[in-house]
Amino acid sequence: MRKARSVIIWAVVSLCMIVLITLPVNLQTQLITSITVVTVMALIKVLKGEGTWRLVALAFGTSIVLRYVYWRTTNTLPPLNQPENFIPGLLLYLAEMYSVAMLALSLFIVATPLPSRPSRAAKNERFPHVDVFVPSYNEDAGLLGNTLAAAKAMDYPAEKLHVWLLDDGGTLQKRNSGKLLEAQAAAARHIELKQLCDDLDVSYLTRDRNEHAKAGNLNNAMKLSTGELIAVFDADHAPARDFLLETVGYFEDDPKLFLVQTPHFFINPDPLERNLRTFDKMPSENEMFYGIIQRGLDKWNAAFFCGSAAVLSRRALESQNGFSGISITEDCETALALHGSGWNSIYVDKPLIAGLQPATFASFIGQRSRWAQGMMQILRFRFPLLKRGLTIPQRFCYMSSTLFWLFPFPRTIFLFAPLFYLFFDLEIFTASGGEFLAYTLAYMLVNLMMQNYLYGSFRWPWISELYEYVQTVHLLPAVVSVMLNPRKPTFKVTAKDESIAVSRLSEISRPFFVIFAVQIVALIITIYKIYAEPYKADVTLVVGGWNLINLIMAGCALGVVSERGERASSRRVRVNRRCEFGANGKWYTASIEDVSVHGARLHIFNKHLDEMLVGAVGEIRFRPYSGADLETLPLIVRNIEPSGDISNVGCQYVPKSALDHRLIADLMFANSDQWTQFQASRRRNPGLIRGTIWFLGMSFYQTSRGLVYFFRSMRPEREAQQQAAKVNAG
Repeated sequence: MRKARSVIIWAVVSLCMIVLITLPVNLQTQLITSITVVTVMALIKVLKGEGTWRLVALAFGTSIVLRYVYWRTTNTLPPLNQPENFIPGLLLYLAEMYSVAMLALSLFIVATPLPSRPSRAAKNERFPHVDVFVPSYNEDAGLLGNTLAAAKAMDYPAEKLHVWLLDDGGTLQKRNSGKLLEAQAAAARHIELKQLCDDLDVSYLTRDRNEHAKAGNLNNAMKLSTGELIAVFDADHAPARDFLLETVGYFEDDPKLFLVQTPHFFINPDPLERNLRTFDKMPSENEMFYGIIQRGLDKWNAAFFCGSAAVLSRRALESQNGFSGISITEDCETALALHGSGWNSIYVDKPLIAGLQPATFASFIGQRSRWAQGMMQILRFRFPLLKRGLTIPQRFCYMSSTLFWLFPFPRTIFLFAPLFYLFFDLEIFTASGGEFLAYTLAYMLVNLMMQNYLYGSFRWPWISELYEYVQTVHLLPAVVSVMLNPRKPTFKVTAKDESIAVSRLSEISRPFFVIFAVQIVALIITIYKIYAEPYKADVTLVVGGWNLINLIMAGCALGVVSERGERASSRRVRVNRRCEFGANGKWYTASIEDVSVHGARLHIFNKHLDEMLVGAVGEIRFRPYSGADLETLPLIVRNIEPSGDISNVGCQYVPKSALDHRLIADLMFANSDQWTQFQASRRRNPGLIRGTIWFLGMSFYQTSRGLVYFFRSMRPEREAQQQAAKVNAG
């Protein structure tokens, strides 16, 4: 009876929605309706309505979106007998429908995400054997030493914790390479890392051949290990001490659990954050995924493996013959296979590792190209919508995750659509200026408001659009390539721990300046058309406004590809730990104020510290989290700055033994609470209006900065041409 009543209610509500969406109204009524809905949504937001009120606001927004879709479908497509208008018009329509479909999937996934799970570090009663896998390809020993030391120092019974370095850079295949330098480098790496692992009491493992990339490396380690659970960390992902305590207990609760995934937290900015200087004040790009989307996926038992910072069940993996390796994104593919076999997953929303992001724009694009191509391979070979064994919500969740990477297509169309009208006078969207205002502008505004409802303090206005724009230029050919030949892409390791010594333009920045120049020309044409064709001024203003939005986005992108010089590859993290500083036979009371993976800054309570200490070898003594005794870490003094009654001393670590790596890891990575606190300090919602004003200001500044970098980059070419002309004249 209850089920029948629910079906009746659903049918009545659906019928009412259909009537509301398709009801013919005049332009004035539509405009009043749009203004009313926007006002109601804004009031609910201002009054901080949550729970049911949040869903009410999203429902109001959805009605405007669906009303727009109906109008767009029935009234705006160019006539079929005008192919020059109809074909680009249809492409624009399909791009908009893709955006609506992705919005619908987002609403389904994150309208009411699961709240963050409470800590369970103190609730564990059983401690299963855990194998920790750290796959590596070309990372240096210093970075690996810190990660391995942090993994070894996790708070867990030592006899049940086994850490493995899986070295794919020192395989027999590489050591016997026909290229002499490559073979020598691989042999030297093999010896160096083997010694590092011996010093850290970690198992070193390599294999004969580099087959099936990361998935093959992990599967090879599974054959030689026996732990009930497997934790996976990328080479640059160092875990906090409580990582296992916060994750392994869930496997005791659910025998069908195959995965506990945690967020990827990064201690350095990505190229956009570094070049725009937003790292310390705005949430990172990945926080929208790990802070909201993964919690939404978790609600539907669809949180998936992200390649690192996760614990997996060996029994579950063995049921599917290990990690999947058909695509180059073995993590999501593996999760898809296990979800389809009836296994469950859990997402723990607490940063328990700290890693490195690509520092250069070229490396960033290389990483995203691999993700995009891998997801397209999953879409092609595994097609989640028809995957046997998945629940209907899981199908929608995986389709959302894979279809997202088609964004370069609609982004390209949105970029060039206004140019069709401005340059070629094509009418690909048949509507008046008033209709644009009543339908399109209302739809865009409601769309932005719904995004703000869904992601709030995790993603500021217009930032998603900027990230997608800067990726589109280079991801579009990568996605087209994998569509034409889905088996072509191969796994490529993303470069990490890079630094940019000198400010410069990215080597792949040229297309952004070309697009910017074209849009400047389009802006000039817009102004000309308004005066030359006043009878079409309303449509020209709308299309010109669209192009202006694209121009603002393109101008901001010029700042993104203008690489700022930065000596350090990782940012400093504020800490407050007491220590003793010693140099030249003297010891001083001090505190460690901030740390990085390379050094630390100390406050020494002596304002008369000798400047002659700069360059001297010293050491600090402090008490690690994992022990009761003071330990000593060697370092070199790099600078001394007096400040009142104290001296600020900048130091660089000089690790000489395995213990030194353990101490560096303890300083930098042991305390997971510092990552949570740092994220919380950036998570605030500026709101749609303030966020838009902030973005406009940033865009104007970054446009000018990008143009300065561009003209500065032209000087060496001019000088070289002048020099060549002098030589030729001589």
